Amino acid sequence: MDNIATWAAANNLKLNVSKSKEIVFQNSRRRILVTPPQPLPDISRENVLKILGVTITNHLSASDHIRRVISDSAKTLYALRVLRRHGMTENGLHAVFRAVVISRLTYASPAWSGFTTATDRQRVDAFLRRSKRCGFCPPEAIGGGRRSAVQNNTE
Repeated sequence: MDNIATWAAANNLKLNVSKSKEIVFQNSRRRILVTPPQPLPDISRENVLKILGVTITNHLSASDHIRRVISDSAKTLYALRVLRRHGMTENGLHAVFRAVVISRLTYASPAWSGFTTATDRQRVDAFLRRSKRCGFCPPEAIGGGRRSAVQNNTE
């Protein structure tokens, strides 16, 4: 901890220990039990962290992030239904969907998409198909072929 505080001071930064968190990444596929290091003093150890809006677990899984993003996006679909009832045009709904939902789904996707499972990608694709059936998702937002929307947006 002293090394980090020294580095911060050398770079004109101040380390706020009360806002600091620690996460120890574990390989869930290893059969060998590895004892994690002792916790750092005055810093809480977490199993899940939200870093720059991306939720990551100590098993390097993005499943929690996918669930949260799809849940938040589903709430946005309700708002889009209200906008439709109030007379918003289809093009307007598509523009709002792109600006809010697609940007939320693809935010930092190159960083977290490698940690998704096939189930996570199926969830995203199912959400986009449902959005398209409801008339909110423009046809060009869903790529053709067997690749997931997450994979399409990370290339």
